Order: sequence, then structure tokens, then C-alpha cells
Amino acid sequence: MTDETKAPITNGRPAHPPKRNNSPPVVLPTHGTAIVKSALSGDTVILLGRIPAGAPPGTRPPEVLFTFERVTAPRMASKSNNNVDDPGAFSSREFLRRLVVGKPVSFETRRQGATAGDRVYGLLFLKGLNEGDGPRNLAVESVTNGWAIPKVFGSEMVSGGEKEGEDEVRDYERALQVAFSEAKTTMVGVHSVDPTPLVRNMSNAGDGGFSCEALVESLKQAKVGPIQCVIEYIFDGSKFRLQIVDERPEVQQYIHGNVTLIMAGVSCPRTGSPRLGTQSEEYAEEARHFVEIRLLHRELAVELLGVDKNKSCVVGNVLHPRGSIGTELLKNGLGRMSDWTGRMMDPAQVPALRAAETVAKRGTLKIWKGYTAPKLSGDSEIQGTVVEVLTGDTVSILPNNVPYTSDLVLKKVSMASVRSPRLGNEKTGKVDEPYAAECKQRLINLTIGKQCRVTIDYEREIPLGDRTPETRQFGTIGIGKREDVGAQLVSEGLAETQRHRDNDEKSSRYDELVAAEHRAKELKKNRHSDKEYTKTSINDLSDPRKAQAYAGSLISQSRPLKAIVDYVFNGSRYKLTIPSENCTIVFALEYLRCPQAGPPITSTRKDSKKAEPFGDESKRHAKLRIHQRTVEIIPHNVTKGGVITGQLFVGGGAARTDIGMELLGSGLARLDQIKVDYGEVPKHLLDAQTISQTSKKGIWSLEDPEAAARKQREARAAARGDAKPKELTVSDVTLSEIRDGSHFFFHTVGDASIAVMEESMKLFTKTHGTVAPGEQEGLDVRPGKIVAALFNDGAGKSWYRAKILGRPAKDAKGKNKVEVLFIDHGNVASVPVETHLRILDEALGTEKIPAIAKEAKLALISVRSIEEDDGYDAANFLQELCWGKELKATIYALNDDKQLVVSLASPENPKTTINVELVKEGLARRVKDFEVKQVGRQMSDGGNAVVKMAKELKVANDKARKGRMGMWRYGDVGDDDEEERKF
Repeated sequence: MTDETKAPITNGRPAHPPKRNNSPPVVLPTHGTAIVKSALSGDTVILLGRIPAGAPPGTRPPEVLFTFERVTAPRMASKSNNNVDDPGAFSSREFLRRLVVGKPVSFETRRQGATAGDRVYGLLFLKGLNEGDGPRNLAVESVTNGWAIPKVFGSEMVSGGEKEGEDEVRDYERALQVAFSEAKTTMVGVHSVDPTPLVRNMSNAGDGGFSCEALVESLKQAKVGPIQCVIEYIFDGSKFRLQIVDERPEVQQYIHGNVTLIMAGVSCPRTGSPRLGTQSEEYAEEARHFVEIRLLHRELAVELLGVDKNKSCVVGNVLHPRGSIGTELLKNGLGRMSDWTGRMMDPAQVPALRAAETVAKRGTLKIWKGYTAPKLSGDSEIQGTVVEVLTGDTVSILPNNVPYTSDLVLKKVSMASVRSPRLGNEKTGKVDEPYAAECKQRLINLTIGKQCRVTIDYEREIPLGDRTPETRQFGTIGIGKREDVGAQLVSEGLAETQRHRDNDEKSSRYDELVAAEHRAKELKKNRHSDKEYTKTSINDLSDPRKAQAYAGSLISQSRPLKAIVDYVFNGSRYKLTIPSENCTIVFALEYLRCPQAGPPITSTRKDSKKAEPFGDESKRHAKLRIHQRTVEIIPHNVTKGGVITGQLFVGGGAARTDIGMELLGSGLARLDQIKVDYGEVPKHLLDAQTISQTSKKGIWSLEDPEAAARKQREARAAARGDAKPKELTVSDVTLSEIRDGSHFFFHTVGDASIAVMEESMKLFTKTHGTVAPGEQEGLDVRPGKIVAALFNDGAGKSWYRAKILGRPAKDAKGKNKVEVLFIDHGNVASVPVETHLRILDEALGTEKIPAIAKEAKLALISVRSIEEDDGYDAANFLQELCWGKELKATIYALNDDKQLVVSLASPENPKTTINVELVKEGLARRVKDFEVKQVGRQMSDGGNAVVKMAKELKVANDKARKGRMGMWRYGDVGDDDEEERKF
């Protein structure tokens, strides 16, 4: 407001007020100009002045409540009149609002209160309609149109000229009377009879009138688009009260209804409440004023988009003819993006808001004054190859020009602002979320093995339970022409956009992600579909029995099978999914052996085996070449452990590669020596290994791996006291346990440790007693651990040394039991953990005194299971001939199961052996030639003794078969019959 004749005002008061005797303090000059901020009724407005020069930033301009002199308009609804309009009150206010709000007016002050902010009475003038017209007296104009009436009539009017200014007052009153008479004559405004003056039938949303949800839904169904509303009140920069004034039939039921609007896409600082005693947030008043001078008491089109979570407010956009108020708020740093309301907007409208917010952030304006861009612990951009897809939104990347020397060089990156369905966990019983597997597989198809470019947007601390939290990078991943792989997953309905807090950092392409999700929802794709999700069931053939049962159907295929490599155990052993057969298998490359790889870097197990030389290199090579890729396999066989063996090819056409050949050529695998010795390995594999050996690549750059492995086995055996003899060893033995017709444990005659151990364990029993020890701290019952176990041999309970064979499990009575091997005798028993196990004294451990009972197998023969008649007879035969007798045992070798391979001289005929006697009786059969060679290869004499015994066994075998002895009584026993029994 400015004074055309007096000094300017500051904070509602003149800078140098004129001295007047007995007059109230001046809050407005007698004449001046101002902007009309709002119209409260048909005779009262709020005038807005100018901000004084030199005022600090954020200072609001002065405001004054101004009422027409000597005029009254119908009273608007308020608490003082039971919230009911006087007839014509709203129309009167609307007449004045349309005329003056937001426009400059000139004023003359007639009466005013004692303090700034009190009501001021006077005259307001608006510029004439046409050029040359004089100013329009708004009070007179309101009376002329019937929306106000004079307060004085007839004799109450000033008679004239006695005091200064009374002529002006008399002329003003006369003009009011003339206007009043004209209005009554023409019956306009409040004088109207038909129609009668409007009395609003007001209602408030959510207050018994109508619900916000019903309002939005009915407008959507009617397809009326934006509706006309008057902005009645500004709570803060992004929250307003509207009055619906749209007169269209579809909106008629809501006319004059009041509803609270939350501006879509924008959130401004909250204003305080004097009633509640809360303070306004910083810049809240400035944001509120920014909106008030542009929207307050304007009639504008409003687009309703939805409701808030409490359904007490509507969410929408105010459509101003001069642009978006939300964009202006953001651009000036008076608000920030609100993602939850932004999701309701047309995705095409959001980028403009985001760009405006970015401008304010970069300029550190207002609420962003302390903003700094997020600092990254690593590079802001990464280019490399996607090595592994960990989940539906996280990948591991090998940066360009970085050698893959360890998994530590890989960069784990999650897609910014994208959330994929979470995969389950079999160990904890947690199931996959719907579409988790499909999302991960789609990401694999889009990224695995391909060059990518990543822009890191932000980082987060990811808690990892007891481990140190991980600093995870989140970024936008581009592959080829796809700028954002995450947007592709979201658009296909396989992932969703992450819901962020308003202050959180987001993807630089967040709005594109929201738009992609919006399209996916409209098309009802995958996660957004109305159909119930059904997970595809995969037949898991990793169980040995199932693998052996189903292997035939895989091996019999006449063409290569397409498979997907799910996991790489080591360079030659993988877990595969075969989509056409709907199964998963464990697959190993036939004829190949790769060094053992180390545990994953995330492993916390302390007993994990260390990597063998080139084991990790071999595994990394396989991961780079085939992990999570589609390959072709040709299955050839299945092992007893349920592992399918065969060939594996990667690539197509001229690039089709045998991965086994590649590993051999790189020196990262070797051929199985046993299969080489028996001529089973194809020539092209032998040639590939020969070239690698000659070039000393990989494992061939070290000592002969076969010889090194043999030395390791011998060293471990020597530490246990059962070293493999290189020459024939003959010992006097007695049997201590018989498992079947060819499998037993024995004691060496004259072994002093037998008596020592018996006495030691008697002392141990006497010291500790045989009472149940209960729970013991430090008792380790993991497989392979040595403990003391209680056993009753018929003479009473006593403690013996034992080795844990399996994991504890509850029996039918709920007791926790575990299977143990009594290492000094060879018998096996299942004993309760709490009552029959205790910690063994360190002096009695196997490091001090090795196991006394040696495990052995009769050389070069095979017998049937003891559960079969022939197998039971073989065990009985062995017991009758050998139990309780001293025998001559010839020890030839140590087999892969760490059992001594022996022959026992017959106590009845020392010139022959029990091995031959069993075969002669038809209770055993001679093994195949390759097994004979396998034993002979370990002998220092080239296996002459083994070959000699094999000839004797062959003669006995032929004699038993011809004589229909034992197992031959029904004719020849085929190899297939024997294999079936093994399975």
C-alpha cells in the first residue's frame, strides 16, 4: 500500500505519521493504492501492501482488513449465525470477489482502529472499464447491483458543509441512496423476488455431507474432467480448502461443498497452529504467502486424482491458466517432491516437477540451503560385464580392464528405486514372493554376460545380521540401447518402483520408473494381474535316488538338451535347470577333474576347506563362461551320488565351444587318470591335455597334480596310522567285527596299543562312572569328531572311543540320538547324545593313539548285501572260518574308501585264501579286470601278486558257475543284476 500524499507505511504503520490532535494512530494513509488479497464478504476485503525497503528476506507484506464505509452486505455463514448464510450473502461475496481479487485498487480511509490489524473503514475504487472512465466506487457499485445496502437513510444523512470533508460524505451518501433506489426498482441482488436470493446448502467432505472417495469416484465415472472451485483457504503451500462452485448437472450434488485438497506431487513445509501451540516449519509462512497471492479466492479448475490414506482429503492439481503452481513452488525452493501423491498424477506431468526441484537443489534455495549432493564411496560410473545376477534387482559386475583375480573385485550394484519380488530361503522355510523367480530370470536374460554401463545414484547401509553392514551402491543399469533395465522390468510388471521417503535420494530416472509402473498397472501385467499367481513346480533331481531313477530319460535323448546353469560348484561341477524336462540336476563334466575351489567370500564357516592350487581360477573361469547362461548338454551317465555326467557346450554356430576342452586347454582341469588308464577317454581330450602339459599351463605349471594328490593321501593316511603299503605286507590278525562277507575290522596280533587302550578306558570308566553326564559344554557331535561313547558288551557298561558318523536326530520317543563307530573294535551303534556321550580326554585322542581296529575289504571279490540270502551266507562262511582265530593277512593297497585291500589265508588250507574259498562256494564273484588293474597299479612290484590271485579267483569263479554253486544256482549272474543290487 502506498500513500499518494503521505509517507509510506512500514509494517502497517506510517514511517513518519502526521501529528493529529486526539486522533487514533494511523494504520493506513488517508489515500493510497493496494492489491486486494481476498474478499471475505460483499463489503469486506483484505488489502495487501508492499514489503518495506530493506526488510529481511521472507518478510511478509502488511495486510489490512478493509470494510466499505456506511454500507453493509448480507452476512456470510459463520459460527456466530449458526453457519447459515443471510439470503444473498454468498452471491454478494462472489460479486465483489470476481471484481477485485488480485487487482490493484485505490483507497480512501474514513475510520480506522487503534492498532495495526484492526478493521479500517473507507472507500475503494477500481479502475474504470473504459479508457477515460473515472474510477468505480466499489461500495456504490455493490449497492447498485443489489449486493449491499446503505446504513443511513433520509434524516440520518449528513446535511452539508459544516465541517471539512462533509460535502464529500454527503455526495457519497447521496450516491448510495440513488443506487439503492435503482436496485430496489430493478429488483436485483438481495431485492430479487424470482429467484429469491441464494442461501447455500453447504456440506463438508467427511463431516456427514459426502465422502472424498465418493466425490472422486463419481467424477471419474461421469468423466466430467476438472471441476470449478474457489480456493477458500490456504493451510500451507500444498494444502487448501476448496468450495465447489461447478454448476454442471454431473456435479450438482456437490455444489457449495467444502473439501480439503492436497496438491499432487508437491509437499511444502507445515505451518504451525496457535491453538495447538505448534511452530511453523522454516519457510512455511513464505510458501503459504507465495500461494495465497496467486490462488486465494480465485475460481479455478481443479483436477481430482485420488484421496489420502485416511480418506479425509482429496489429492489433485489446481489448473492455473498461467502455469503450474507446484512447479513454481519447487523452482523457488519452497517445497519438495511428494512421491506418494506424485504417483497419482499423469506420468507426463511429473518430469517438469522433478526438473524444477533439481534447479532449486543445485541453487541451494530456501529449504535446500544446506543441501549437498550424496557422496559416494566409489566411482559414480561403472562400465563392465555382468557376471552374476544375485536377485531380481541386484547384479555383480566385473569392471572393464580389471582382471578377475577374486570375487572381491566384483561390484555389487542394485537397481536404484526398483524393488523386485524377494526370493525365499529353503533353510528358514521362507517361500518366494510371487514372480520372484520370473523377475530374476528376466534380468538374467537381459544382462548376463553383457557389457553394461551404470550410473550410481546413491548408497545405502545394508544390515547383514551379525556381520558388518554392507555399503551397497544403487544405480541405473543400461545395456545396449536400453538406458534403464530396471524400467524394463517395471514395465513388464515383474518389479515395482520403490516407495521412498520425501527426503530420500532416488533414481535419476525415477519418474520414468513411475510412468512404467503406471502403464504396467493399466495393462494388468504379471504382478498387477487379477489372475491368481501359480508357481511352476520344478522336479529336483539332486537327490541321488531320484537322479538315478530319472537319469535314463535324460541319457536316452537323441539330441542335446538345453539347460540353464544355476550355480557353479567348481570348474567342472554345476547345478543345472532343464526347462524342457522341468527338472534341476547336478551335472559334472565327464572324464574331468578340477581342483577344489575355496569357500565363497561370504562364508562364515570355520571348517571350510581351503582352495587347492588353481581351484578358484577354474571356478572363476566357469562362472565367466557359463554361469546363468543357456547351454547345451549331452548326458552320458549317472554316478552313485546322483550326479549326471556328460558334455557341456556354450555358444552357438561357429562359436559353439566344449567347456571341457576349454578347461583342459587352459590347464584348469585334468583328466581322470583311472579312465585314461583304461582307455575310456576320447582322443581329442587326451590331445588337449597333452598340449596343456607341454605348455605348462595352469596346474601343469606345478608338480604333477596326480603325484601331489597321491602324496597328500599318503600323508593323511600316515597321520592316522594306516599308511598304504608300497610292498606286500603280511601280518597276523584277528577279526574284531564282520560287516558282510568281504568287509570287516581286524586287530594286529601283538599290537601293544590294544592292552594300553583297554586299561586306559577302564580307568576312564572308573573315573567318570557310567551315570548319565547330561548336557556338556564343549561336547562336539559333528560328523567325524572323536568322543567317548557308552557301550554294554554283555559284561556291563563301559566307555569306549568312538567317531561320530552322522548328525544327531530324534527317534520315535523324542530322544536325540546319533550313530557312532567304536574305532578300536569296528562295531557301530546308535546312542543317545545326553546319556551315552562325553568328552574324551585329550591324552586318549587319535592324535596320541591311532584307531586300533583297521577296516579292510577282501581283495578282488564282491559279495551281495548281508540282507540277501547269498550275502548272509557269505558273512556266515567268513565268521565260521575266521572268527576267534589268528590269520595271515596279506595287505595289498588302500582303496578310495580308506579301507585296506587284503587277502586272508585259509586257516584250514594255508596254500589258498578265504577270498578264493568264498568264490569257489559261489558266495562271492571275481571283480572286473579294470578293478584288478586299479589295485595292481598301487603295488611296487607292478601288481604281480594281484595278477596271480586274480587268475586263481577266475578259475574258482568259473568252477562255481559251472557247478551252479551259491549265486550261480539259477544260471549266470549278469552285470545288470549286480548293478541293480548296488543301487
